[in-house]
Amino acid sequence: MKKLSMVFAGACALCASLPLFAEGDAAPAAREGNLMQTLMMIGVALAFFYFILWRPEQKRRKQMETLRTSLKKGDRITAMGIIGTVVKVQETTVILSLYDGAKIEVLKAAITDVQPAPEEAKVTIETSETR
Repeated sequence: MKKLSMVFAGACALCASLPLFAEGDAAPAAREGNLMQTLMMIGVALAFFYFILWRPEQKRRKQMETLRTSLKKGDRITAMGIIGTVVKVQETTVILSLYDGAKIEVLKAAITDVQPAPEEAKVTIETSETR
């Protein structure tokens, strides 16, 4: 939002200083209209990029960060194509239990999907760790 307001302020300053760049007293009106059309198109393009690209990406990142911070033991996650069950959550990494019982440590930033664990899976993981 800060960037957008800075761009808008710059565009307003440019529009306010347009008479300073006029050549002589009789500046052609068509050229001035062209500049205004160009500035309007740039404004429309900036609004398009903000609402279509930047804002949804920001929401998606915030949602993924929320999922990564709310990880708990027993959740099934996908990280870089590796599917596993969370065994232990650390500060920046997660230890996963894979299909054959192997364990692997992955970064939380690499997690792309989180599926909450059903209750019976949590009980199975807890009993297998106590052995």
